[in-house]
Amino acid sequence: MQMSWVKNITDPSEVVKKGDEVEAIVLSVQKEEGKISLGIKQTEHNPWDDVENKYPLSTNVKAEIRTLTNYGAFVELEPGVEGLIHISDLSWIKKVSHPSEVLKKGDIVDAIILSIDKESKKITLGVKQLTTNPWESIEKIMPVGSLVSGIVTKITAFGAFVELDSGIEGLIHVTELSDQAFGKVEDVVSKGDEVTAKVIKLDPEHKKIALSIKDYLVEQNQENRDDIVVTKQKQSDETKERNELDEQSNQS
Repeated sequence: MQMSWVKNITDPSEVVKKGDEVEAIVLSVQKEEGKISLGIKQTEHNPWDDVENKYPLSTNVKAEIRTLTNYGAFVELEPGVEGLIHISDLSWIKKVSHPSEVLKKGDIVDAIILSIDKESKKITLGVKQLTTNPWESIEKIMPVGSLVSGIVTKITAFGAFVELDSGIEGLIHVTELSDQAFGKVEDVVSKGDEVTAKVIKLDPEHKKIALSIKDYLVEQNQENRDDIVVTKQKQSDETKERNELDEQSNQS
């Protein structure tokens, strides 16, 4: 007997018990086997009949997280209607390895309807689609050659990852950490440090940003040297001017 549109019934006692009087619809009759198939849920409205009208594509919805899996989070839109937020649709900028990193069971999340397959009873939703993809305008936000500041979030043997103001992560390769010789990455930066670096390469397609503290330091040192040269020249000119005035004064 088919018992519910909205529940996965594993034991009939969840719905009925011996002696109950129920209303049902005859689904099929198998004379030769002496069987009649009945359905209780068919006496009620099937919520999937009008999901396409209730949840048009691109509609913003609130949904409760019911189950977390390795590939995404199942949400309940209403009793009997569940959808899936795939792990790839959780964030534009974070590399989410498991949905539990950003969600937990029972959370109410804002999402957008991406697709509906009424026949298969599948709805896909997205969270990241509620915001603009920052990688689409990254070349305007932080063009190559610009200076950025951020917090070191991870240290590896090949460099340091830095979270920038936009939440996007950039990599400072070990060869771009300093203009001075050093032994290992930890000799230059530590997790939690705030650093300033220069953007040296952008790869929006693969969501990668290459940064350089070395280039930033070289530029700073050059500016400081230029200031020293200008200051020395200015002092030299002032001294020369004073000497000329003293000479004129002595002659008079």
